[in-house]
Amino acid sequence: MKVMKAVNDFFREHIAPPHKIISVQKQKDGEEEGWRALVEIIEEKEYMKRYGHDQMIGLYEVFLDKENEVTGFSRISLRFRSDLEEQA
Repeated sequence: MKVMKAVNDFFREHIAPPHKIISVQKQKDGEEEGWRALVEIIEEKEYMKRYGHDQMIGLYEVFLDKENEVTGFSRISLRFRSDLEEQA
């Protein structure tokens, strides 16, 4: 729950409120421990709404250290909300 709160707070402050946190996984790289999360964000909601376009959903990969501080993130995909989600 602490990791999810940290991700939520970070995105609310710096990008946009998260639409959905899809996954959270503990990561270990050598001696370094941390977390990896996948988050969906509704991109430019007001702009898309104003011009009558379907909302865009961005999928972000987020990395946190063992103190639950966000150390990095990147958008890994972008899709229209009405598009079917990719199946893994």
